[in-house]
Amino acid sequence: MNKKKSKKKLNEGNLNFIKTALASLILILIFSVFPDTINYIKNNFKSNQVVFNSSKQNFDEILDKQKKNNKVLEDSVKDRFSWNIFEDIDVFGKNENNEDPQRLSATTIEELFNENGYSLDIVKETKLVNAGNQLTRLPKELKNIESPKKRKELFIKIVLPLIIEENFKIRFDRKKLFQILNKNNTTKRDKAWLDLKFKQYGIKNNDLSRLKIRMDEIPVSLAIAQAAKETGWGSSRFAQEGNALFGQWTWSGEGIRPLDVEKNDTHKVAKFKILKASVRAYQRNLNTHSSYREFRVERAIQRDNNKKLNSIKLVNFLDKYAETGKEYTEVLKKIILQNNLIDFDDVEILPTSLKMKNLI
Repeated sequence: MNKKKSKKKLNEGNLNFIKTALASLILILIFSVFPDTINYIKNNFKSNQVVFNSSKQNFDEILDKQKKNNKVLEDSVKDRFSWNIFEDIDVFGKNENNEDPQRLSATTIEELFNENGYSLDIVKETKLVNAGNQLTRLPKELKNIESPKKRKELFIKIVLPLIIEENFKIRFDRKKLFQILNKNNTTKRDKAWLDLKFKQYGIKNNDLSRLKIRMDEIPVSLAIAQAAKETGWGSSRFAQEGNALFGQWTWSGEGIRPLDVEKNDTHKVAKFKILKASVRAYQRNLNTHSSYREFRVERAIQRDNNKKLNSIKLVNFLDKYAETGKEYTEVLKKIILQNNLIDFDDVEILPTSLKMKNLI
């Protein structure tokens, strides 16, 4: 029995020795015969390690940059508060628990306005408003704000930059119009621009004098007063559901049918995708409709005399805007005077310094 065990251990030892010797011989042959192969394996391992480290570093950098960009985007929206530049894009992702992710609550709007340093007192003092402080919709809770003063202030904060920006666009066009009129020779580019404006303001026969009268601003105080009157300071169904700030009627376009309208009456209150579109349509209405011809003539007279528009006087020529006629104009005057809206007539746009190039 002992001899067998000893023989077995000896055989196992010989076998292990042979295996070790063969493995060593193979390695010697590989290193001596195929040195390039070994170098390739070494270098490839190092290269893969470098690539891995580099990829990990790049990935971390990209991830970090993306996080920073997302933070910048959030901050920029708060700083500019320019939801209109995104229109139907939900910047922070779709919220399934919210029917309209873009419609912010009144509380959130106030917080963002405060963070952005946007107050009516500062606007009146500096005569500047940030065009970025724009919303696409009114908050649903606006009508639930108990304090009339707070409700009015929030409403004015929302509509003010919309009105001023649209006025700014008209002012820019008006300046360009006068530059063309003062030229000796009109270029093809000038003629193309004029043709576009003739169509925009509904002018036939290329009547430049009529274009000059129609292409003008609406006083900010007057626009705010009409928006307040037509929407009940933002609480009306038309304003809440259709972004209709000025109660304009339509017989063919998309709109909301009034609840108290007679059966034979087919008119609706025009609805808009965003608030700014309502402001633009309102300005076009006063600048083109035949009912407001006298309004435009009075405005042109004021321009010729002192270059400054007087909303209290202009209101008198908007008696055809509502069925109540003269009574409607008196209500507008009270809104303008009681809320000191004339203080906003000379407010200008504050260009934003925000740079979005890093987000691309």
